[in-house]
Amino acid sequence: MKFIKWLLAILVTLILVVTLYLTVFFDPNDFKPEIVNAVKKQTGRELVIADDLSWTFFPTIGINLGGISLSNPEGFTPQSMLEVNKAIAEVALMPLFSKEIQIAQLSLDGAKINLVTRKNGSSSLDGLTGDSGGKSGPSTEPSSKTQLTGIEVGGVAITNTQINMIDEAKGQTQTFTLDSFTLGAFSLDKFAPIAYEFTASLAEMKVSSKGEGEVKLNQDLNQLIIDKFNIDTVIEGDSIPNKKVITAISLNTQIALDKKQLSADIMKLSAADVSASGQLTLNYGGKVPQINADFQVGDIDLDALLPKTETTENAAQATTAAKASEPDLSALKSLDMKLKLAVKSIKVANLATQNWLLDLGIKGGVVDLKQLTADLYQGKLMVNAQVDARQSVASYQFDKQVTGVQVRALLKDLAEVDLLAGTANVNIKGKGKSLIPEQLKKNLLANGRFDVTDGALYGVNIPQMIRSAQAKLKGNLSADTQEERKTDFSSLTGNFSLENGIATNPDLAMSSPLLRLAGKGSANLLTESLDYKLTTSLVNSLKGQGGSEKDALVGVDIPLAITGTFQKPEYALDTQALLNNQLKEETDKAKDKLKDSLLKKLGGF
Repeated sequence: MKFIKWLLAILVTLILVVTLYLTVFFDPNDFKPEIVNAVKKQTGRELVIADDLSWTFFPTIGINLGGISLSNPEGFTPQSMLEVNKAIAEVALMPLFSKEIQIAQLSLDGAKINLVTRKNGSSSLDGLTGDSGGKSGPSTEPSSKTQLTGIEVGGVAITNTQINMIDEAKGQTQTFTLDSFTLGAFSLDKFAPIAYEFTASLAEMKVSSKGEGEVKLNQDLNQLIIDKFNIDTVIEGDSIPNKKVITAISLNTQIALDKKQLSADIMKLSAADVSASGQLTLNYGGKVPQINADFQVGDIDLDALLPKTETTENAAQATTAAKASEPDLSALKSLDMKLKLAVKSIKVANLATQNWLLDLGIKGGVVDLKQLTADLYQGKLMVNAQVDARQSVASYQFDKQVTGVQVRALLKDLAEVDLLAGTANVNIKGKGKSLIPEQLKKNLLANGRFDVTDGALYGVNIPQMIRSAQAKLKGNLSADTQEERKTDFSSLTGNFSLENGIATNPDLAMSSPLLRLAGKGSANLLTESLDYKLTTSLVNSLKGQGGSEKDALVGVDIPLAITGTFQKPEYALDTQALLNNQLKEETDKAKDKLKDSLLKKLGGF
C-alpha cells in the first residue's frame, strides 16, 4: 500500500515538475522564429504566427494557436494562401499513461484558404509537396507497446472555414464554405452525433447543403459506420432545370477500412419530384474501383425537368453547337460498374412509358446494355446494345424489338404525326460509329422488319381517290372529295434497311377487303422527306363504299405516289399512268374481241 502511495506521489511530482518547466523555463513562443525559418526554407513561403502560443494543463494538456497565415508564392493575389483565426487542441493527460487518447476539445475557427491558378499554369500548391529523402524500411505490425486501448473525443468543432478556388485564366472564382462541422462525444464502439452545414458558389450555380447523423468506429479501427444520415441540398442556377432543384437523401453506410469496401443502404433519395431507393456497394481497393448499384425509381417527367428554351430555333442552334464534336467518353475506361434500375414510368418528349427494367454494365470503356424493357402504348419495348468507347470515335451496335404497340397514339405523342394506326411489331438490328447526331444518322447501318395489323392510313382515302380519278376520266371534273381521309387495312408489312441516312423499303404490302397495295420507296432521315411509289389494285366493287356497280377499274393497276415530309406527307394518284393502264386494259379487251370475231368468220379456227 505504501508503494502505491509513493508511486502516486512520484507521478504527481513529475507532472508538477513538467508543468513548472513548460510554463517557467519552456516558452513555446521562443520557437516561433525557428518554425517560421523552417517553413521559409522548405517552401519559400512566409509563415506568420501573430498571436502568442499558450499551453493548457491538467486535467488536459494542449496548445492554443491563433493569427496564423501562410503566404502564396510571390506575385500571387491574394498574398495569403492560408489564414487561421483560432485553433485549439486539448488532450487529457492521465489517460495517456494507460495508452488511451482522450481529446477534450478540437476546434478550428475562421480558416481561409486561397488556391490560385495563374494564366501560365502555376498554382498556390507549387513547392508545397516534397520528398523527405528518407527510405522507409519494411513495414512491420505495431507492437503491443504502441497500440491504443481507446480513443475518446469530447468534441470537434470546425466553423467558418472557406476555400476560394481562383482561376485567373478563366476569370472565375469558386467559393466553398464549411459553415460548421460538429462531432459530439465520441469513443470507440459507440455512436456519436455528427452534423455539418456547407455552401458553395460555383461558376454557374450555387449549392447549399446540411446533414446530420451518427458515426461509430469499432475498437479495431477497421470499420466505420454512418447511421441515420440525412442530407438536404439545394442547387440553384440558370442552367438548372427550373433554376432550382431540392434534393434529400437518407442512408446508412458501412465502410470496411481494412478491405477498402463501402456499402450504402439508401432508404430515400428525392430530387425534383423524383423519388428513389436502393443499394450501393463500392470496392475502392483496386486500381479501378468496382461499383454495384441497384435502384428502384418512381415516376420521372423529363419534360418538366428539361430547361425551357426561348425558341425551337435557338434550342436547335444550341444543340448543334454543343454536339459539333465527339463526346469525351474516356472516363468510361476507369469505370467498373454494374447497374440495375427499375423505373415506374418515364415521360420524355410527351412520350409515356412504364415499368422500365435496366441491366447495364461498364468496364474498360465498353458499355454493355444487357437488358432494357419497358411497357410502351399497350405493347412492349425490348433492347440490348453495346457502346465501345475505347477509341476516340465510339462505335455501337443494338438489337431492338417492339411488340403489340398501338402505333397511332405513339406517333401522336412522340412527333404529333397522325399518319398510321394499328397494332405494330418492329424488329431492327444495327451498328455504326460516331455519337454526333448528324453523323449518327449517316453512319447507321441497320436492317429490320415491321408489320401492322388492323390499322389505317390517315391523311389519305385511297378508295375515294380512285372514285374521284375514275369520275375525272369519264369527264366529271367536280367529283366529290369531302370524305374522311382514312384508308383501313387488315395488314401492312415490309422489310427495311438504313444506310447513309436513308431508310429503304423494297417490299411494302398492304391488304384490305377492298384493296391490295404493293410498292417500294425511301425515307430520308436527314431531310425527313418521303419518296414512295405504290401500286394499288381493286379486288372488289366500290359499291357500298360510295361507288356504284362493278367498277371499271377492278383489276387495273392504279399508281399512287407518297411525297412530302414526315410531318406533312402528300398523297397523289398518277392519273396519266392510270389512264395508260386503263387504255391498255381496254386495248387488250378489244384485241381479244377482234380475235374471237375473226375466229368465228374463219369457221372456228
